[in-house]
Amino acid sequence: MFYMNAYPMELRRRVLEAVDNKLGTQQEIANIFSVSAIWIRKLLQRRRKTGSIEPLPRTQGRKPAFRGTNLQQLNSFVEQNPDSTLEEMKEHFSDKVDCSIVAIHNALKSLGWRYKKNRYELVNKAEKM
Repeated sequence: MFYMNAYPMELRRRVLEAVDNKLGTQQEIANIFSVSAIWIRKLLQRRRKTGSIEPLPRTQGRKPAFRGTNLQQLNSFVEQNPDSTLEEMKEHFSDKVDCSIVAIHNALKSLGWRYKKNRYELVNKAEKM
């Protein structure tokens, strides 16, 4: 998935300086700086409301089902029960986390676990020759 990067703070300051000094209409200033006039309006509105012109934090995407303490608990559960299945893990965490088997698999993958010969083991980080 492709996300655009936020405009740099220096560009934001220069655009607002041009608008404040009335160097042209918003559309003319937008053409000069290769941004949209709507972006300038939104930037002015944000400055009026919050006093800040910094970009908003990214909030796209679904949050992982296992985070923080739940992720640590999953890690310790797999250490103690390396031969448990994803379904058993789902049942064990059903009171804490409502998620799918795929979510558990993704969490284990992010922790560095892999399923090999009927049990989970940590991925060997050694370089291949």
